[in-house]
Amino acid sequence: MDTTRNTVLEAWMAEHGYSSNSLADAVNRALGQLTGRPGGLDGSSVRDWKAGRVTWPKSATRKALEDVSGLPAIALGFVPRGRPSSIPAASQQEDPDMKRRTLVGGIAAAAAAAAAPGTALPRRIGMSDVDRLQRRLAEIIASDHRLGGQLGIEQRATALADEALNLQNAGSASQRVRSSLYASAAAFRSSAMWAAIDGRRYDIAKAHMREAQALAEMSGDQAIKFRIWSHAGTMYRHMGRPADAFAANDVARNLHLTRRDPLFASLGLARQGAIHGTAQDRTGTRRVFEQAQDAMLRADPADYRPVWLLAFYDQAELDSLALSGHLALGDYPTAEFHAHRCLSALRPHMIRSLAITTTRLAHAQLAQGAADAATATAMKVPAEAATQHARVTRMLQEFGAALRATAPGSSSVQTWTEHAATWRMAA
Repeated sequence: MDTTRNTVLEAWMAEHGYSSNSLADAVNRALGQLTGRPGGLDGSSVRDWKAGRVTWPKSATRKALEDVSGLPAIALGFVPRGRPSSIPAASQQEDPDMKRRTLVGGIAAAAAAAAAPGTALPRRIGMSDVDRLQRRLAEIIASDHRLGGQLGIEQRATALADEALNLQNAGSASQRVRSSLYASAAAFRSSAMWAAIDGRRYDIAKAHMREAQALAEMSGDQAIKFRIWSHAGTMYRHMGRPADAFAANDVARNLHLTRRDPLFASLGLARQGAIHGTAQDRTGTRRVFEQAQDAMLRADPADYRPVWLLAFYDQAELDSLALSGHLALGDYPTAEFHAHRCLSALRPHMIRSLAITTTRLAHAQLAQGAADAATATAMKVPAEAATQHARVTRMLQEFGAALRATAPGSSSVQTWTEHAATWRMAA
């Protein structure tokens, strides 16, 4: 097989002190941060890159390598598959070695220019700074899944958004790094927005939304734009404004990202289904959830996706949204079906989702006349969620009112009243 050595990558490795093994280790660590799974590269993988046997690594590996180097893959001498030659047809009779040296030399010059530290500013901002922010974002997301809606989460996320913006003025940086910093700031603002939504602080959530939208536009990042507009659709759904919810969610669903990745399409459709439920559109609810399920089944689990999406969207979350939509419709047997399916698939870190799903299941059971079973289900909600999560607290208050209305004077009412009193005492 006729291959051309990647001398640009070799030169970059020599300049930065990487052996084949040490670069493989660095990329494996970056892959772990990106995907949550350790990479499986070794020295032979990097030697294949240098020898030209692999000219365009897989997408997740390529992204990890770009994070390690701070350079786009093209600037490291890699060539995208199917890219036409940039050499004019009239010059095809020229010496191929000369053409190759010219091409490699041009890429090397571009790489050197991209890597050169600024002279007018005190430091060079790179992808390592972005990586540090991404680790902090993962911490924020983990806190949200433990017990969302907390003011402390919102405040931390806002402070980290400001930190990401301050880095823009802390030194010189490539355009890729600057775009990534804006995307990080937008991601933190959208996390602050979600914490405010989850805590029913809607006016504050709208302020975070406006800031996040502006930052997302400056970043050009489709995934974070999707997250912000999808959050906006959920916010308006919780506020009982389905027309606004549809409009916001449609912005997310119409991004070309949803045509490229079925998992984003699935999430957009699932949230659309929940809005249809709020709008009392029974046919639309069923149809859209079927489409969301279909899209999820078409999604390739190996594709690269941002940490915020990987951390929560799966079959359990799709069923959670279906539970919400059918509960709003008054289709209680279908809601109960999705509740049980969600609970059986929830990952252990989804503590907030466990409390919300359990509470909704209790509502579905009570609406079907099963007061004793519903009360037993509601009593499984942890005291911390029952007293500190605004949405869960309100849903449990509504459950108690519905229980007293449908089974007045029953032992279930007495049991629930005594149990709820222990929560108030604990708070």
